[in-house]
Amino acid sequence: MTTATDTDAKADTSAATAPVRAPLAPRRVALHLGALAALLVMLYPLAWLLATSLKPADEVIASLDLLPGSLEWSNYSTALDGVNDVSVWRLLGNSLLIAGGAVVGNVLSCSLAAYAFARLRFRFRGPLFAFMIATIMLPHHAVLIPQYIIFNQLGMVNTYWPLILPKFLATDAFFVFLIVQFMRGLPRELEEAARIDGCGPFRSFFLVILPLTRPALITTAIFTFIWTWNDFFTQLIYLFSPEKFTLTLALRSFVDASSTSAFGPMFAMSVIALLPIVLFFLAFQRFLVEGMANSGIKG
Repeated sequence: MTTATDTDAKADTSAATAPVRAPLAPRRVALHLGALAALLVMLYPLAWLLATSLKPADEVIASLDLLPGSLEWSNYSTALDGVNDVSVWRLLGNSLLIAGGAVVGNVLSCSLAAYAFARLRFRFRGPLFAFMIATIMLPHHAVLIPQYIIFNQLGMVNTYWPLILPKFLATDAFFVFLIVQFMRGLPRELEEAARIDGCGPFRSFFLVILPLTRPALITTAIFTFIWTWNDFFTQLIYLFSPEKFTLTLALRSFVDASSTSAFGPMFAMSVIALLPIVLFFLAFQRFLVEGMANSGIKG
């Protein structure tokens, strides 16, 4: 028969063996608070952009409040009308065309160049690879004028070719280096087995190496899409016709065409231009982390 004394003894034993949670160290609490404060600072510009896109014209400049006094949904309807008689859907399609072409070009050409540097043996491979890496430090403005002269003589100015064609020539050395570092970590036994089965270099690349480099290729695609989508200077140099403008060019034209009274619609169009990048990044974020973890760190 169990007595009250035995029950109390068992309760004391259970309390003694139960795990005791250690209090958070002050340093850890301060670290969490600092990370939260940094997150709020980084998210504030985005929150300000969203709020300003719904403000009336007189509140955009005169008021410093984050929340608008009244919601001006007409800013988005005006933004959807576009600029210079070109709808925002046409501008969005132009941006997607340029960004998509740049992604395809970079993924294909940079992977081929990286395969040559990482897996093939040829004369002057080392000096050529070093020269390719050195081009990363070359400013874009240093080659802009020679490129413009070449495309102008070819009759490609005011077309999308100057924005897409260089991507098919492996001109982005950063992505070539990124994929090279990834390919160097792949076992050579796979290519040797493919060579025994009768595969040449191209078949080995497309059937064996290319599927294994998916993380690095997705990383290349993500950064190419974001950088091309946000590019303003190069598009401003080569595109003149309003019907060929992208969203980034239309934002500048929007202000020029409507003066200071169009700040609300301009910020509304900025939100529209930001949405594809956010959606693209959220869709491929997992592959981006995987690609950055598996490439570029090996050597």
